[in-house]
Amino acid sequence: MKQLKCATLEGIDALPVTVESTLTRGLPSFTVVGLASSSISEARERVKSALLANDFTFPPKRITINLSPSDIEKHGSQFDLAMALLIALDSAEGDFSEWYAFGELGLDGSIKENALLYPLILSLANRGLLQKAVVPLEALDKLSNIPGITFIGAATLREAIAFFKAEPGADVHPAEPKTVPFPAQTLGGVRYYYQKHYPDDFADIRGQEVAKRAALISACGMHNLLLEGSPGSGKSMIAKRLRYVLPPLTDSELLDIAKLDVLEGRAPHFTPLRPFRSPHHSGTSASIFGGGSHRAQIGEVGLAHNGILFFDELPHFSKQVLEALREPLEDKRIRISRVHSKVEYPTDFLFVSAMNPCPCGNLLNDALECRCTDLEIRRYRSRLSDPFLDRIDLYVQMQPVRAEDKPSLNSEAMHDTVLRVHALQRARGQEVLNGRLDDASIDLYCRLDDEGQALLTQAVQRFTLSFRAIKKLQKVARTIADIDGSDAITSAHLLEALSYRRRT
Repeated sequence: MKQLKCATLEGIDALPVTVESTLTRGLPSFTVVGLASSSISEARERVKSALLANDFTFPPKRITINLSPSDIEKHGSQFDLAMALLIALDSAEGDFSEWYAFGELGLDGSIKENALLYPLILSLANRGLLQKAVVPLEALDKLSNIPGITFIGAATLREAIAFFKAEPGADVHPAEPKTVPFPAQTLGGVRYYYQKHYPDDFADIRGQEVAKRAALISACGMHNLLLEGSPGSGKSMIAKRLRYVLPPLTDSELLDIAKLDVLEGRAPHFTPLRPFRSPHHSGTSASIFGGGSHRAQIGEVGLAHNGILFFDELPHFSKQVLEALREPLEDKRIRISRVHSKVEYPTDFLFVSAMNPCPCGNLLNDALECRCTDLEIRRYRSRLSDPFLDRIDLYVQMQPVRAEDKPSLNSEAMHDTVLRVHALQRARGQEVLNGRLDDASIDLYCRLDDEGQALLTQAVQRFTLSFRAIKKLQKVARTIADIDGSDAITSAHLLEALSYRRRT
């Protein structure tokens, strides 16, 4: 019995599969067992044709391919190469069980890549389950971005067979390891990559100094942000420019973002530009959180992982969506349960939202009259519950637009501040940014002096702050102190953090 390894995708994670083969006496047949989907069952004809096209003569035996573990459904055409190799190598010497083999076979024996290949290999590599693999030659350049893996690229089944038989002159192509061609900060032995490219620049926004200051704080600590203002005041402009000034990314985060690109059907870009997802308010719960009648699929909150999730016209999203968003905002994970599958996705994103002050949008406009009644305004605002708003770190009421407003801070200057603050946080020993600190880390890194503690106690009594709101105040104050280059959190930093709390 010969063995090779392959994998199947469950949600966004790969499950290793051992592919086993036996050729026994009996009526000639070719059977695939192990809860294989129709795409794998159809592979029998592709494997037969590919082997015959490469001068292989089928023995008059009973061929059985088993996909283990047998109680998990497998799907995808990436099993073709492993099954064909096991049949061709049945009489060959050697143990191949440490090797993974991925590839779809053409009828002429050519090895092709499929859409699942990159997320499968990346998921296995991130968990240390894959060290060496034979892959399609056409995918070698893309896969060589994944470090620590020995990749062998083969264009045809004949080349792959020659490699495993160690035939002299086997025409295979080892992958050349790549380096990330972007500037980086090296902190604690870890490299954090970024790029200085600002197609949408904060310099385009005139005025709105308070909102831009809040956006800087949000970017430095990955604090959730809510912008409220009249139509045309610059809410969406600020949100779209934030992604270019966010903190840098590690190697693993770069690869995770590329995996999400592939899962969405796009070519991975391998650049330190974080995702920006902006679903429409008419989107269903399944499209935003993930779902599906048979297999759970990833939604917008999962695709926004390590990036920004932007909800424009926030009160127009359904109550069901807004309340369901509380879990991924708090836990940074979401679990989708279906009859056939249960999938958990990471959802560590920066939540940015924008809303008008009233249904007509003119409540804060000095030049235009608001056409809404008090009842309509209350109904509009009541769509956002207190538990949901409690998960927002920074609330900003946009200033009226004036003709004399001028541009001030640009994206490059903001990004330089973000990089400086990021280095400060890592130098303190933080494994996560300020906005992601847990309770124990808050007590360690966000300590207040006596004056600050007295101010916080007064604020808790005056504004009836929840435990969550108190912790968020401390984290925002820590980020403001970092921007100012202060080791200690002073009462001035806490007062500024308090100014970004939403008043009810």
